[in-house]
Amino acid sequence: MADKIFRVNMSDLSTKVEAVPEAWMGLGGRGLTSTIVAAEVNPTCHPLGKNNKLVFAPGLLSGTPAANSGRLSCGAKSPLTGTIKEANAGGTSAQMLAKLGVKALIIEGKPADDSKWYSLHVNADGVTIKEETEVIGLGNFAVVQTLNNRLGDKVGVITIGPAGEMKMLGANISIKDPDSHMRSNGRGGLGAVMGSKKVKFISVEPTDQKVAIADPEAFKAANRTFAKALVDNPISKALAQYGTNVLVNIINESGGLPTQNFTRGQFEGHEAVSGETMYDTIVARGGKPKHNCHPGCVIQCSQIYADAKGQYKTSGFEYETIWALGADCCIDNLDYVAEADNLMDDIGLDSIEIPVAFGVAMEAGVLKFGDGAELCRILKEEVAKGTPLGRIIGNGAGSVGKAFGVTRVPVVKNQAIPAYDPRAIKGIGITYATSTQGADHTMGYTIATNILGVGGKVDPLSKEGQVELSRNLQIATAAIDSTGMCLFIAFAALDDATCLPALIDMINARFGIKLTAADVTNLGMTILKTERAFNLAAGFTNKDDRLPEFFSEEPIAPHNVVWDITDEAIDSFWNF
Repeated sequence: MADKIFRVNMSDLSTKVEAVPEAWMGLGGRGLTSTIVAAEVNPTCHPLGKNNKLVFAPGLLSGTPAANSGRLSCGAKSPLTGTIKEANAGGTSAQMLAKLGVKALIIEGKPADDSKWYSLHVNADGVTIKEETEVIGLGNFAVVQTLNNRLGDKVGVITIGPAGEMKMLGANISIKDPDSHMRSNGRGGLGAVMGSKKVKFISVEPTDQKVAIADPEAFKAANRTFAKALVDNPISKALAQYGTNVLVNIINESGGLPTQNFTRGQFEGHEAVSGETMYDTIVARGGKPKHNCHPGCVIQCSQIYADAKGQYKTSGFEYETIWALGADCCIDNLDYVAEADNLMDDIGLDSIEIPVAFGVAMEAGVLKFGDGAELCRILKEEVAKGTPLGRIIGNGAGSVGKAFGVTRVPVVKNQAIPAYDPRAIKGIGITYATSTQGADHTMGYTIATNILGVGGKVDPLSKEGQVELSRNLQIATAAIDSTGMCLFIAFAALDDATCLPALIDMINARFGIKLTAADVTNLGMTILKTERAFNLAAGFTNKDDRLPEFFSEEPIAPHNVVWDITDEAIDSFWNF
């Protein structure tokens, strides 16, 4: 069965199935979402208007038995940043869409009648649009439970919570995982785009169909090598035990853990919210310290965190979220952090953007630093209900800064800066500045080399080598994001000589082609240039590739360093 493009027009409520254009055949994931958005969306359109498009694409290896290949990419023009945007998440939908032969699902237009909501159901024949009333206004957990009851618990679910319905700029798109928990296409406000199309959820029909593999034996051999490289990697092992939150103590030690709205690089309460403490708490309460966010994951960095009564509280308790609520908001109680994470999962909010917004709100005096109870109250009673304060916070850190006149607002292209201070870890500052999608650590994770010593070592406090490091990692990441692979394969790919060749061998065996490592690098470069061209056409310039001025003016303890990489050096990033 040949893959197809499934297209939905919400303006006239029509659907069609199209052949895949030749130019899109070798693309998947981010490579495909960005290519389609660049080809079909006017860069100057309003992100919440009828001319934006929302694109879902499984990766090149989605639906195959390849280890760690369960990521689903979603792309559009971002209402938060105004740039092109791709966000990817685990869950079951990427593999299911690939098995149904969906190369990409494109949602365009918007209904003339703004009073009605709709659902989309995807099967091998195409997409069915239905008016939806039962789950409108409900949180993500209730949506998934309702659809499990309505359609069976094997159905794939892609949904928005109340934040997406209200078109908040911090709204994400949530995807059901194997245990009916939520995984998030987190950044850039793509949930607001889905809400603007009046689509509450997309259900994906389970199938026994298999993805065709041109050379099954070569694929099996390459997958064995690839999976072994992942499992044997020491960072994979640390992630399996402590989750991504293993980084709290490591980044705190480096002096790069942004604390109290980016005024310090270390948090005195770090131990209370560390991965080690989280692990001990999970074990003591009967939670699950290891859990997979999609079938076939061999790292299992997710976990299930239980409350003091042993009841489920949150899953996928990530370092970024725990840092932002913990160090940045100075909350040294994991239970408050877990409660906030649960609320954001249910409301459908980016758990980096919104906690950083709270950090700015704390600086403004809206609530006190460290007040976990009040933060949870505001999420539940203000943000979830769309009160004026709730909308200000739900629209992100930049929104809070403007509303309350705060000058220390850690954003690039209006997107909140994540959990690594660029003054103390300079490589990640290059990624924040030059990323085509606003501040985003996942675009080029220099922490691997700056802090963890993976793929070599570049001194985090030095200006030397940072541009080249970020450039190389951003190119590689764009390619990885196109395969459907989890980004965490990068640790093994950087340090194990067998890993990357095995990945390329799997792609070749899947499609019966002969890609080389140079082809993969060229793919990454092409994606970055495609995304940048969109942004330039939207009106962005090199002046937008800058960090907020306070990073250059306020030294951060304990190293007492500032952001001191020149504009010329930043601009040289694009010399490829």
